[in-house]
Amino acid sequence: MVAFRKDKWETLGGISIPSYHIGDGSGEIPGQPPYTRGIHEHMYKTRLWTMRQYAGFSSAKETNERFRLLLDRGQKGLSVAFDLPTQLGLDADDPLSEGEVGKVGVSISTLEDMRELLAEIPLDKVSTSMTINAPAIVLLAMYAVVAEEQGVSMDKISGTIQNDILKEYIARGTYVFPPEPSMRLITDIFEYCSHHIPKWNTISISGYHIREAGSTAVQELAFTISNALAYVEAAITKGLDIDQFAPRLSFFFNCHNDFLEEVSKFRAARRLWYDLMTKRYDPKNPRSSMLRFHTQVAGVSLTAQQPLNNISRVTIQALAAVCGGTQSLHTNSYDEALGLPTEKSATVALRTQQIIAEESGVADVVDPFAGSYHIENLTDQIYEQTMAEILKVESLGGSMAAIEQGYQQQEIHTTAYRYFNEIERSTRNIVGVNHGVLEEDIKVQPMKLNPKVTEQQHQRLKETRLARDSKAVNDILERISNACTTEDNLFPLVIEAVKQDATLGEIMKAMKDVFGVYMAPSGF
Repeated sequence: MVAFRKDKWETLGGISIPSYHIGDGSGEIPGQPPYTRGIHEHMYKTRLWTMRQYAGFSSAKETNERFRLLLDRGQKGLSVAFDLPTQLGLDADDPLSEGEVGKVGVSISTLEDMRELLAEIPLDKVSTSMTINAPAIVLLAMYAVVAEEQGVSMDKISGTIQNDILKEYIARGTYVFPPEPSMRLITDIFEYCSHHIPKWNTISISGYHIREAGSTAVQELAFTISNALAYVEAAITKGLDIDQFAPRLSFFFNCHNDFLEEVSKFRAARRLWYDLMTKRYDPKNPRSSMLRFHTQVAGVSLTAQQPLNNISRVTIQALAAVCGGTQSLHTNSYDEALGLPTEKSATVALRTQQIIAEESGVADVVDPFAGSYHIENLTDQIYEQTMAEILKVESLGGSMAAIEQGYQQQEIHTTAYRYFNEIERSTRNIVGVNHGVLEEDIKVQPMKLNPKVTEQQHQRLKETRLARDSKAVNDILERISNACTTEDNLFPLVIEAVKQDATLGEIMKAMKDVFGVYMAPSGF
């Protein structure tokens, strides 16, 4: 028997409402292929989306305090933001880390840092998303070891690592290794987790950063799904069965200001993924062709001018994500165009989701826009245009070959240039920027970071290196380098290195010594 969130489903005025309406003319039913109307029959009537607020700054201790605050206030999952050195696989005391430690996320260099980050958080009950790419194998290993130290076995932990390196080459830039060894690390994670960490989503294929870089909704879907198909092909080439890894693939999308386009985008994405997976790979597990996704509202849409206006933008975007059927959601804070969110602004962002869930009524019916002439037409158009763009990428040799030719990058740059020209010429209005402009004295005070975090991290690293068995560390790092020249799965060795207190930067260097470091073409 299905357990519903409420005993009775009715509008605020007392009108009874069904789970879903079937008069959309398509014959499609929620929870059934091609999943246009949602991957679950009852969607949020049985369980709300995961409210997963993105947070991370300064030290592990300070970020842990913010995590526990958000959990106390109703957040259901963690989403970890790492600082730039961590994202690039550098220790906090690396010369290249100077000036960036703890600035845009939390600094994690050692297992002890990860222990402090996750202190007093029940890892068997809370799922964790980590926005980490090139060093994903190391950070996931640290997480798994800390869980085991808490008495939670690997098969009990759940969450997601972004682990999407192709979009780094396209739109974001925090790559380390060249494409081929990067893909090898990703498939090593697929393989290991399928056997040992089965509840973990081994990759979150991200359209978010593609959209933040300036793409259209269609380009976001097309380039993201093209990347996903490249990962599928790499895993199959490695010898993995489609049903061994595809059920744990997840996606990460942006939700921008065009409310109706965004709702339609999510509906089209599910149909596209189902059609592509079933026609090309014939999976036997239905979950292999279900597109599951996390959504974050559009950071690029936030304005430093009249920052409180951002609360309205975030609300519209979050509502679109829910109406489009997201599985989890992050709502940005209104002050993020000025700095990292304060406790106050982070709470407002979380409350926005809770108001949508509890007061708006949109979570009480599945696919609330089904049958809308405009939504159904937009869904079809986005599907067709996205499929055409995917085929264009494949005509260039697939996602990786197209990246090497600069195709996706150029398309995004062109779109972004056009968008900002429209704002400059006032043919596109942005309230507070070129429309409804006010002379203002901005009163919002951004969060102040701990000025001693760099010094503290340097001291922690020094203490770690003095206390550990240096010979054991050197031996395991050498074994990692040697294994990079073979086809052996690197994950068990990385776990062993983490347990020996090898640092993030040291493990990454052991791989760099063999794999090399990628330098993007300058264009000059």
